Amino acid sequence: MGDSKITYVQCDGLAVMKMVKHCHEESQGNMEIAQGALLGLAEGNRLEITNCFPFPKSTDENVDEEEYQLAMMRRLRRVNVDHFHVGWYQSSDVGNFLSLTLLESQYHYQTSIEESVVVVYDTQKSAGGFLTLKAYRLTPQAIAMYKDGDFTPDALRQLKIGYEKLFVEIPIQIKNSPLTNIMMLELQEMVKEEEGSHFLDLGTAGVLENHIRAMMDRVDELYQEASKFNKYQQTVMRQEQDKHRQLNKLAQENASRIAKGETTVAEEEILKQFRPLPVPPRLNPMIISGQINTVSQHINQFCSQSLAKLYLTQALQSAKESKETK
Repeated sequence: MGDSKITYVQCDGLAVMKMVKHCHEESQGNMEIAQGALLGLAEGNRLEITNCFPFPKSTDENVDEEEYQLAMMRRLRRVNVDHFHVGWYQSSDVGNFLSLTLLESQYHYQTSIEESVVVVYDTQKSAGGFLTLKAYRLTPQAIAMYKDGDFTPDALRQLKIGYEKLFVEIPIQIKNSPLTNIMMLELQEMVKEEEGSHFLDLGTAGVLENHIRAMMDRVDELYQEASKFNKYQQTVMRQEQDKHRQLNKLAQENASRIAKGETTVAEEEILKQFRPLPVPPRLNPMIISGQINTVSQHINQFCSQSLAKLYLTQALQSAKESKETK
């Protein structure tokens, strides 16, 4: 694989269907997050995803995950299937995928395999007729932040990184072979009209409600993080006031000691009593802000798509009524 920059992801339809099937099976069964490996190769500025396989379940303690992945790639290589590791995929619910675990996992992937991406599939939105499949990569600022391991406000300010610069979205193109397209056209003719009506489902209130609830939960968490940081700033301010008060008192005492010809007390004795307070890490608030931003974007996109559906169904209803009058 080369070191060229990836500008878009080309994913085979078979790999997409495997991811969709795995994510829906996990969400319907025990509501766990589905995860798996992506296989393919990098070609210039294009990352091709040609196959995938799921990771073993976290409840299965008898399976070594690393050994399992190596065994799967060896078997795929024997049957002449692309076996190069190019990233991983994960399911999400109402756009709530950004987390500390995802950041750490993608950091390890991207530092070992430069071209790797994480593909996120939203099960709930896709079930309502909105295929939500997005690919992300860490920005250079986020990689530098994790490499340093310093999440203090000063370090983040020097890196000029915020929640909007944690990830960059990579466009996804789904590609099928001509034979696959022919088969899909034949299957489309076999599907009854009433069976395809769920793609025009207008019952979007449930999905939108879940988005709003997720937004409310994230705002509450961000408020709690802001309260912790404000409390830290107040504590630092009180400590500084106490330190200045003690130093002023020491200066007066030293002045009287000098007048009496006695030895003075060094300021270091006072400074030792006021150790620097640990700064609360700012990574978690940054992740929560990123979650709020992502959910907001999903709500905006979802409402736009819902309006398009309403206009489409209005035209279909008008055409149906005019056909019935004739």
